Amino acid sequence: MRILIALGGNALLRRGEPMTMANQIANIRRAASQIGQLADGNQLVVAHGNGPQVGLLALQAAASGPAGAASPLDVLDAESEGMIGYLLEQELANVLPVQRQVATLLTRVEVDADDPAFEHPTKPIGPVYTKAQAQDLARRNGWTIAEDGAGFRRVVASPRPRRIVALRPIEWLLDHDVVVVAAGGGGIPVKVAPDGQTRVGVEAVIDKDRCSALLAAELAADLLLIATDVDAVYADWRTPRERVLHDVPVAELRSMSFAAGSMAPKVEAACDFVAHTGKPAVIGSLEHIAAMANGTAGTRII
Repeated sequence: MRILIALGGNALLRRGEPMTMANQIANIRRAASQIGQLADGNQLVVAHGNGPQVGLLALQAAASGPAGAASPLDVLDAESEGMIGYLLEQELANVLPVQRQVATLLTRVEVDADDPAFEHPTKPIGPVYTKAQAQDLARRNGWTIAEDGAGFRRVVASPRPRRIVALRPIEWLLDHDVVVVAAGGGGIPVKVAPDGQTRVGVEAVIDKDRCSALLAAELAADLLLIATDVDAVYADWRTPRERVLHDVPVAELRSMSFAAGSMAPKVEAACDFVAHTGKPAVIGSLEHIAAMANGTAGTRII
């Protein structure tokens, strides 16, 4: 079976945790342990989020040089993709049989230059701030900020992914039984220049779930597995009517409302994959990846 496993940025660096390398490695190690249980007899692609990490890189870049010299977001996307990919590759190699190889690919993803997302930033990146902190940083840095749970975060443009630029290397590696880490952080956003051929990077962070669903569909995956920091999708989340959802048809799930920038993009991506391919998707906790694949944990979209 060909499985695409999408690890959320907030699963790799949990809400409220200090943004340290030790915490990221501990969470990645837990994910690798789970993914390793699926390796026997399956082709595996691992994607991951980068919201906390790319935001931290942006802060570091802005603090380390003169005004106007900070790296653009597409370059920071590539940096975070390499960093997290390395950590995943290291931990996966430690749990897989010695003959099973792991490869990390920087993945360019084409977006539409006229996507309305460039005018309406929605993708949270970086640390969580209080309202006062966020407003002060927005004034000083020209940021757009938005609520994220109990706090506030910087938000940036998140255009819809249209095409994975280099699909063949991923397919070739999968056919040779390599576990592939690809499309990290939603990939590196590029657009086609006016000449119709050249591609250039754009200032954005693509939603990891949307890109994972697109990659899973283009690779003809049998299962899309989205691992996050909650154990399932809940209807009426954080209300007296809260209830966990188990096996849910696409149409039923699309009739419900979920938190923007949190569960909503995961549900949307999973529904898109299922509707497009007829194959199932599962949303659940990073600690339950193996059980999610086996149908005994998480919310299964059918």
